This record gives sequence, structure tokens and C-alpha cells, in this order.
Amino acid sequence: MSELYGLLGEKLTHSVSPQIHSMIFNKLGMKGYYHLFELESKDLNVVMDAFKVIKPRGINVTIPYKIKIMEFIDEISVEAKNIGAVNTLKFIDGKVIGYNTDYFGIGMLFDKYDIKVKNKRATILGNGGVAVTMVQYLLNSGISEITVVTRNVLKLKENNKFNSCRVISYDDIKEIQGEGLLVNCTPLGMYPNVNNSPIEKKLIGRFESAVDMIYNPKRTLFLKYAQEEGLKAVNGLYMLVGQAIAAQEIWNDIKIPKGIIDEIYDELEKGVEN
Repeated sequence: MSELYGLLGEKLTHSVSPQIHSMIFNKLGMKGYYHLFELESKDLNVVMDAFKVIKPRGINVTIPYKIKIMEFIDEISVEAKNIGAVNTLKFIDGKVIGYNTDYFGIGMLFDKYDIKVKNKRATILGNGGVAVTMVQYLLNSGISEITVVTRNVLKLKENNKFNSCRVISYDDIKEIQGEGLLVNCTPLGMYPNVNNSPIEKKLIGRFESAVDMIYNPKRTLFLKYAQEEGLKAVNGLYMLVGQAIAAQEIWNDIKIPKGIIDEIYDELEKGVEN
């Protein structure tokens, strides 16, 4: 009998998560079905009640519910509690336990592309669940300074998850001299709105490397600008595969060989739109 897994979010037509998890099932000889649960915020409580009845093996959570979903969870893992965002739900013994595998996926991405952060500076665009996770990863990895760019400075300064960061508006980003890492944690540039970049080209050129957590298209306008300015430019696809592997390990209490991450990434990388 196939186990039910899925992804919970607001707009999921762009998602390659079903493909990734199907590849994991095939490579490990597992039986599973990965479904997309696309819904509005007002229906979160309804679907969470339904999950307790249908008992899926595990559910991933994506934009914009990684923080809000915590209202409906019985237990939260240490890493998710420290981060303040959840992207993975495990249903066991009538309880819902929340984890954050994005954190591990970010680490895999940075290791894969040899992105050094210790004693560096980082600027993060956006303030959602991915941004919160990125902040925690960078702090744990020895970053010297983090600047978070947001459209609502006053509101973000009240969020204790960003207490260790300098918070500025998009109007003030021109004052940053750059150096170090620039990370896009906004959805700007995601398919189908591929002609958008969160900041202009000349500002991107002030940095050493650029990471866009978007993976479709694999070269966003943001990354195109970064490459044209001579930066190391990396998308979020490897992180997506890494967090999916980590989620399956949690859901099924297994350890998946690292080589499978690279196999799935290589196969996907060929198929994702340019």
C-alpha cells in the first residue's frame, strides 16, 4: 500500500516537489504518492483537521505558511523552534510534529558550491520563512554581519528572530557597499513572472556571490544580473533536493546515501527551465 505525502502551500503549480519525491521513492524502492495541497490561509485549520483523519506519512509546507503553520502543531523540533519556521510535518501517534529541513538543505547547497560565509557579511532580501531559516544558518556558520532588506522595517524590527540583524528598506539598499553574500529569499522572479528582480543590476554587482532560493527558472533575472556582473551565482534547486531528502529521512526513520541527492539534482537540473 502506498503512503500519502504532500506539499501544503498557496500557489503550487510551479512545484517540482512531486517529481523529486517520486524519484526518491523509485531510487529507494519505496511505495508512496506525493500530492499538492493548494489552499488559502483561511482553510489551514480545516486541512490540518483533515490530515489528522487521513493520516498522511508526512507533509511539506511552503510559501506563505512556514510560520503560520506553527499554530496548528503539537510539537516542534529544536531546529524549527530556534528558527521560528516549519517546512516539514510528521504525523505520528495522533500528533503533528514540525521540523525545518530547509536548514539542512541550505547547508548542503553552500557545501556543494563552496560558498564561504565565516567572517563574511551577508545581505538577505525578504523576511519570510526562508529568510528566517537563512539567518539562523548564517549565524550558526560564523557570519560576521547580516543585513535584512524588507518593505516593512518597523514591523520586522519587532520580530525577535531578526534581532541579530541590521534591518533596512529597499530604498536604503543603495547605501550598502556590498562585499560578501547576497541572498534572494523573495518570490520575485519565480515562474511565470520571470522578468522581475528584487533589486537592480548595478546593486547586485557590489557583492561577491549571489544565491537565489528560487529554482524555476533555474536562471532568474536576479541570477542573470549576478552572472553578468561576474559573481558566483547559484539557484535553490540543490537546497530543494537536500531538504526533500532530509524530510524523507524524518518521515521514514532512515538514512539516505548522499549520492542520491546528487543523482536527483543532476537529473532535475537538466529538466528545469532556463
